[in-house]
Amino acid sequence: QVQLVESGGGLVQPGGSLRLSCAASGTIFRFYVMAWYRQAPGKQRELVASVSHTGDTNIVDSVKGRFTISRDNAKNTVYLSMNSLKPEDTAVYDCNTKPPLDAYWGQGTQVTVSS
Repeated sequence: QVQLVESGGGLVQPGGSLRLSCAASGTIFRFYVMAWYRQAPGKQRELVASVSHTGDTNIVDSVKGRFTISRDNAKNTVYLSMNSLKPEDTAVYDCNTKPPLDAYWGQGTQVTVSS
């Protein structure tokens, strides 16, 4: 069982930045494509970005150029660096595998972009 713990969320003003971290316990981390998902109020969860264990990344168009995903295999940690944040980025952000596994969903970390 790989346990994923998200952190780094908070309240920021539009245009601000946040860096989210997802720490995994377990040795299987390095073999999975990892991803960040988000779910805004009243909306379905959506994929934001993913990164393979070799560092290959995929970022959705809506955040491309503003968000960067990376992973540190030695620390079993995946990061999401978020710049130029917009109110529409407000959501609960969760990390998981890609495709996601239900058992790996954590509590997520809240990102609120507001004045």
